[in-house]
Amino acid sequence: MSESIISVSNLSKAYFLDRRGNKSDGLRHLLESSVRRPLGMLRGVFGDNGTNRSPFWALKDLNLEVERGGMVGIIGRNGAGKSTLLKLLSRITDPTSGSIRLRGRVASLLEVGTGFHPELTGRENIYLNGAILGMSRKEIKSRFDEIVDFSEVEKFLDTPVKRYSSGMYVRLAFAVAAHLEPEILIVDEVLAVGDAEFQKKCVGKMEDASSREGRTVLLVSHQLPLIQNLCNRCVLMDQGQIIADGPTAEVIGTYMTRGASLVKVPLQEREDRTGKGQVKVIGITMRDADGTVMREAISGSEVRLCVDYSTRDEMTLENCIFCLEIKKDARSYIALSTALADCRKLIVASHGRIDFIIPKWPLMEGTYYLNTYVESNGVMEDYIEDAVSIDVIDGDFHGSGKLRHEGWRDMVLVDHSWQQLEGEDNYLN
Repeated sequence: MSESIISVSNLSKAYFLDRRGNKSDGLRHLLESSVRRPLGMLRGVFGDNGTNRSPFWALKDLNLEVERGGMVGIIGRNGAGKSTLLKLLSRITDPTSGSIRLRGRVASLLEVGTGFHPELTGRENIYLNGAILGMSRKEIKSRFDEIVDFSEVEKFLDTPVKRYSSGMYVRLAFAVAAHLEPEILIVDEVLAVGDAEFQKKCVGKMEDASSREGRTVLLVSHQLPLIQNLCNRCVLMDQGQIIADGPTAEVIGTYMTRGASLVKVPLQEREDRTGKGQVKVIGITMRDADGTVMREAISGSEVRLCVDYSTRDEMTLENCIFCLEIKKDARSYIALSTALADCRKLIVASHGRIDFIIPKWPLMEGTYYLNTYVESNGVMEDYIEDAVSIDVIDGDFHGSGKLRHEGWRDMVLVDHSWQQLEGEDNYLN
């Protein structure tokens, strides 16, 4: 049996929430709070009975063993405790109770710019990160050219990183984390910031680090196909605990089953949503061209996905974007966005509805799940994974009298035609 490089025992992390405030308290509460704040500070010095502070357990009695050289995927819905676990493993924050034992140096990439000093240049941050990992200047220098080449930011190497775009940040941060020879590499969802070509390079580097160089990689991602392709082992977290740990295919199957049960909860009651919450999705219905609510979508027919929303305290928000993602079995099939389909600025106020109109429903028979995302001025306001399910039955998409070929499943149908050219020999052109 291989040696465990990561050992986590009865790990718990609590955050204390101040119960004195309330989202609906309004202006009067804000004025009272500003007057009382100095008194509250004095109570903090001379003692407080703690009645206004309530613990939120982000992790509770978690146990985990990771063997050297493995690549482990960590999945779960927003708020499951994944990022908290990685921050504890990276020594960014301390646990409330329990223990962590790491047998090797750790490099982590948890969010854009983690471990970078904004006033220092890219060059200086490379040496700073290496020093934090305990490497000598000579060791860092031997890897320097390789890091710069991988990151593709050579032109801006002597520019303070505070002037970098988020994509440049991630390029350099990943290059540093992956090339300074840590025994343990921890990567959160940040790779979603980079472009597709760079993501491909990162995936290849993580595969090399694990399989060829014998390093241990912990990867958190909502991109389940990525987890499936990279990781033999997967850990599923929910409400601060591990609820499944084993072969990746089995754990992802468990995750999808739990998602099916969540869609039965009314959206207004869903507590697994994340975001600032100034605007929230409160309902989603599927309608036909006449506006009648449908139980099933039919391939080839017009479908309207209607998203009801409400804003906090009837406020008005500008520059909003509503997005829907339709998926099945960890694969995404359709992405809908108000920003992509129209360049108009979307303003929402009080409550209303956004209708996404799909002239010809392009998916084949099956049950699909829908994620919803709302942002305002670049800030995430509301995100719900597996908000609702959509049942689809086959229809005459092409108007040819045929539904589909025998054995075809889970495909996207596309309007098309064909023609035959007699006597042409241009297949190589």
